[in-house]
Amino acid sequence: MHIKDTDRSNTSSVARIMSDFVKGFDALRDLGPAVTFFGSARFDEKNPYYKEAQDLAHALGKKGYTIVTGGSKGIMEAANKGAYESKNCQSIGLNINLPHEQAGNKFTTQHLSFDYFFVRKVMLIKYSLAYVIFPGGFGTLDELFEALTLTQTGKITKISIFLYGKAYWEKLVDFIQTTMVAHGTIDRKDIELIILSDDSAEIISKIDERLVLYLAELKREGFENTPFYARAMTFLSHQE
Repeated sequence: MHIKDTDRSNTSSVARIMSDFVKGFDALRDLGPAVTFFGSARFDEKNPYYKEAQDLAHALGKKGYTIVTGGSKGIMEAANKGAYESKNCQSIGLNINLPHEQAGNKFTTQHLSFDYFFVRKVMLIKYSLAYVIFPGGFGTLDELFEALTLTQTGKITKISIFLYGKAYWEKLVDFIQTTMVAHGTIDRKDIELIILSDDSAEIISKIDERLVLYLAELKREGFENTPFYARAMTFLSHQE
């Protein structure tokens, strides 16, 4: 951000950041229960993970869950495509403005672009009750550990974080479970924040469970009169 904004005043930078936030908040406030997909933009349709992301998003979309992605190619396109083709949910793409434009995909029902990565990341995380993280690069790892940190520290309501692709993620999970715990940099219970699964039926079932728990938590905290609570309750009633 510093390099990007060296030719602007602090006031101008703050105004642009605020504009990004306001745009996202206004556009996404009425989503209802949503699931965010993360993963590499480099996978094409021939990659098995592309098809698996598309199928999982399609199944969640059929149930009515809004699907949110970074709006670009690869896993993001696959998830948006599955959601779009379900014809029963919103398919949201949240892209980033880059010097060499990051192309969006054509399978979104709503597409937003942001100037700042950190604002976009807030929007990807803020409105979802579960994250499904497919294999990806540095950006995907950044998003994974941001979600883990926010959940671990209680800055967001506890959500379900799924790592899809056991063969890809198992060494990272082993490092977290052994090295990090052994050195005391995380608590053993923090491991429970991660669900490593390639079973789409299990993931969908656990997302349904998370929604019930989330609604109970909102009610406990006195948020049962909010629009989101009403939308989520309506959504849940249609699942029964």
